[in-house]
Amino acid sequence: MRLSRRVAALAVAFGTMFATVACSSTEEPGAGSKKVEVFTWWADGGEKAGLDGLVGVFKTDCADYEFVNGAVAGGAGSNAKQVLASRLQQNEPPDTFQAHAGAELSDYINDDQLEDLSAQYTEWGLGNAFPKGLIENLTVDGKIYSVPANIHRANVLWSNKTVLAKAGITKDADTLDGFFADLDKLKASGVATPLALGKDWTQQMLFEALLISKLGPEKFNGLWNGGTDWKGADITAAINDYKKLLTYTNKDRDTFDWTDAEKLLMDGKAAYQLMGDWEAADLDAKGFKDYGWSVFPGNGNVFQWLADSFVLPKNVKNAEGTKCWLKTVGSATGQAAFNQKKGSIPARTDVGTDGFPAYQQAAMGDWKTATQVPSCPHGSACAQGWQGAVGSAQGKFSADGDVAALQTALAAAAAEFGSKK
Repeated sequence: MRLSRRVAALAVAFGTMFATVACSSTEEPGAGSKKVEVFTWWADGGEKAGLDGLVGVFKTDCADYEFVNGAVAGGAGSNAKQVLASRLQQNEPPDTFQAHAGAELSDYINDDQLEDLSAQYTEWGLGNAFPKGLIENLTVDGKIYSVPANIHRANVLWSNKTVLAKAGITKDADTLDGFFADLDKLKASGVATPLALGKDWTQQMLFEALLISKLGPEKFNGLWNGGTDWKGADITAAINDYKKLLTYTNKDRDTFDWTDAEKLLMDGKAAYQLMGDWEAADLDAKGFKDYGWSVFPGNGNVFQWLADSFVLPKNVKNAEGTKCWLKTVGSATGQAAFNQKKGSIPARTDVGTDGFPAYQQAAMGDWKTATQVPSCPHGSACAQGWQGAVGSAQGKFSADGDVAALQTALAAAAAEFGSKK
């Protein structure tokens, strides 16, 4: 999901194996094409259910066109990205493809592979339907290149209510100091893993939530736009707090996926887990109801967002059909149908809460009023090369705990990739 699409040799080798499969259901280029190939990694679970909901609206709103499912399963999206890289390199793009909204699109934009959708935003009224902060994050040199299908929140702390109650914790901490005190209470009560954690991007998410608490939203945003120095003393202090936070996590974190960490929470072996709000849908699907949620302590009224979006690649077979798909993606009806099943919330602020579960209704309210900041591991704050560099640095830190080395690596990544946003 977070691999660089610029690993050209691997992409071509891997993509060649799948390109025939991915293209097999599309027509040859031509003005008469009515098929719209939609390329995603939504192959099963809630993601597939959400896609099916969106397709249902598309079939009604765009009856002249035929949906073609170009999903590539496996690897949490890494397989799909490799196939996509090969197809774009060979100038055989799908009619549209899924990508994280924000800076992750910068590679495609810099390579002149996407069409500007600014005129469609005006035509479809999306500039008024989406929050101002989201529009600003989507805009690159005055142009917008994607339509978000949803919004996920990254900075959510999930909890096991029973474990907390046994430790005498009855109120969610709203400061880092309060959170550390609660973690100590949990340890004293015999909980071996107060905070469940996985590997790779899950560690980046935890670190970013802590950075928001330490820096505030304006300085946190500055990490990605050049306004905040990664070499600063405040970053050093944040890394030291993060090192302390890791002492409350499971020692086998570098072997765990996020769902493994989630199982610790469900089994009562952990009290907390920092994870995006797709966890609510997953916990509900697994029948676990004894969970609570809160914004990560110290984040205040900050909504760290990420979004799945769709684009219009250049040289597609069916540009008009793709525009109809994109209009559906951005519509209130399409966003409601997709997000109720996906476990995310609409990017639009004018969609009613009827039909949404309790967590999503709360998140929809926060989305309208909270201060919005992006996420690097989920592509809204930084491009894929930057994501990879940060991931490598934090993986090393998880093993050696070298504060100076992590800060040096983070500053180097910003210096190398920041100008390419």
